Formats: sequence, structure tokens, C-alpha cells
Amino acid sequence: MKYLLPLLMLGFLVNSCAKKKAEEQAAEDDKIIQQYLTDHGLTATKTSTGLYYIIETQGTGQSCMSTSDVKVAYKGYFTDGSVFDESSAAGITFNLQGVIAGWTEGIPFFKEGGKGKLLLPSALGYGKSGANGIPGNTVLIFDVELLQVF
Repeated sequence: MKYLLPLLMLGFLVNSCAKKKAEEQAAEDDKIIQQYLTDHGLTATKTSTGLYYIIETQGTGQSCMSTSDVKVAYKGYFTDGSVFDESSAAGITFNLQGVIAGWTEGIPFFKEGGKGKLLLPSALGYGKSGANGIPGNTVLIFDVELLQVF
């Protein structure tokens, strides 16, 4: 019992530090995204999670949900414009539950035929760890076109 209080206090301290780092990273990511928007003369809508999206064409087809199977053509790049991934014009098919959080949240803003941009803070991309050559804590930008909802 005499060890329980110190362990609880240590857990609280570690959790508080991790939360503070996450908040600092979110603020830095937001600053990077806002600078990108300014530099490129873009206007975007920001969600409560920090995702920014731009609808260039809404689309007129079927809407999707965060659990839908969809076909999307995309290009992913860093704020310096260097491309890290790109589909063919025919797109790829996947379930929105099996992709990064920024896509799960962002793709449903479009209807079939819709095109636009998703600007993701690192927490909605690959987080602090990164993946597949994408460094940790990196803002990601995607040009997306929702081709089909299944």
C-alpha cells in the first residue's frame, strides 16, 4: 500500500508530460499547416481534431461514412512539395477503417466525384513514429478524388 501512492503519482507525471508533448506537437503542426495555406493562397476548413480540408469539387454521387469501402485516387506529399506516395488515376480500394485517421475523418467530406485536399497534422497521419520513409511528427498533404463508394 505504501508504494501505491508514489506509483500513482509517477503515472500521473508521465501522462502529463506525454499530453503536454502531444499538445505542443499539435500546435507546431497547426502553425506549419497555416503557413502552407498562406504560402499557397489556399483557404481551408479546420475540424476539431486539427484536420484541414479543402473541397475543390464536392461531387454529386453517393456519400460515404467513416466505415465505408471506397475507391480513391490520391497523391501524398510533404509541405515542401516532395511526393511520398501516389496512386494511379484508377485509384485504390480500401475500407476507411483501415487507413490513417486523417483519411477516415477527411474522405467522408466528399461525395463520389469529389476532389480536394486533406492537410493532416502528424497525429492524424503517422504520429511520432512515422512509417515507410515518412519521418515522425510530419504534416502530410493529400490531393484526393473520391472515385467510388461501395
